[in-house]
Amino acid sequence: MTATRGRTGRPPLTEERKAAIRLEIARAAVGLFIAQGVAATTGEQIGRAAGVSARTVWRYFPTKESCVRPLLSTGLDTVVAALRQWRPGRPLQDAFDHVWAARPEEAVPDVGALLRLTRTEPGLRAVWLQTHDEAEPAFARALAERAGLPADDVRPAVRAAMLNAALRTAVEHHAWHPPEPGTGPATAQADLRATLRTALAVASAGLG
Repeated sequence: MTATRGRTGRPPLTEERKAAIRLEIARAAVGLFIAQGVAATTGEQIGRAAGVSARTVWRYFPTKESCVRPLLSTGLDTVVAALRQWRPGRPLQDAFDHVWAARPEEAVPDVGALLRLTRTEPGLRAVWLQTHDEAEPAFARALAERAGLPADDVRPAVRAAMLNAALRTAVEHHAWHPPEPGTGPATAQADLRATLRTALAVASAGLG
């Protein structure tokens, strides 16, 4: 008789670990893009900065520009969660207060600087717009559930499009009008929150 051989090698990565690797790569890519530009940045450099191989970078992302997507999509995922918790009778902008309050200041890549790059980097612009485009159906489903409407009803889809445009416009407006040099991160975050609240208040007139 021969002994049954067990599986050898490294155990498979969990989904949580895969997500963490994607985020590490995204942070590294954003830092390099801001520091030296997209054209001058290679997959090998991104891998070294993230502590992984270039092969790992390309396993997770088809292009170097797409490496930034996890940082962009994380914020949109919180929007879906906030919409599902949006209490009836409360202003739309209030639905996000607990989200902003629960995110303490931390050392994160300057997403505002990244968005400013999208003005001159078509590849980054495409990733930014595609991220919003793919988030919109999730917004629509959350709004449909809240209103008790069928998932294929046009009204949640229209409202989701309005909300999506409001969020994107607010974040871009904040990025295009950065705080004065020397302004601390807390002030910058407060300005972003104020801009988002204003945009959501405008959009809520049509969201009901």
